[in-house]
Amino acid sequence: MKKLLIGLLAMLCMHSTFAQAPLEIKYSKLDASPADILYFPLRAPNVNIDDNSTPKIKIVYSRPQKKEREVFGVMQKFDVVWRLGANENTEIKFYQPVEINGKTVEAGTYSFFAIPNPTKWTLILNKRIDRWGAFTYDSKLDYLRTDVPVQNLDNPVEALSMTFTESPEGANLYIAWDKTQVMLPIKVKK
Repeated sequence: MKKLLIGLLAMLCMHSTFAQAPLEIKYSKLDASPADILYFPLRAPNVNIDDNSTPKIKIVYSRPQKKEREVFGVMQKFDVVWRLGANENTEIKFYQPVEINGKTVEAGTYSFFAIPNPTKWTLILNKRIDRWGAFTYDSKLDYLRTDVPVQNLDNPVEALSMTFTESPEGANLYIAWDKTQVMLPIKVKK
């Protein structure tokens, strides 16, 4: 009888412990510039068990929206370093060495910045990662700078967008927002 009472008491205590109301957690609202991840090859994260392909490049960036604003030259000033997105600076990871504009870029993760201009963008790989915006950007930590020509689009792109296309030498990274597009060729060993 004593064991039965102790068992019932233990179950009653456990029930009262588990029956407490859940803690009300306040979660943040959806960000106005949601984060996105881009891989090269594009299918790399969606492979099935029989596919041995692996990512060669990964980009993590936030996607600001145009929202009827004039983007380049107004919202994003020309000739000023830009984090190439919103929120934290955009980061690009190379899983193996690649070549950009004749220079070998070692495998690793870099911050990815741009200096927009009406006719060209200067794209920058920088060694300082995990920062917010371009507020702590330091040109002394630049790993690579390269200029790419601006292509004007007829139809505006609402959200900053990036994608890869395959090329004979590896990949072309396209970046577009509003009526502006640039393309960065990247040599990737197959």
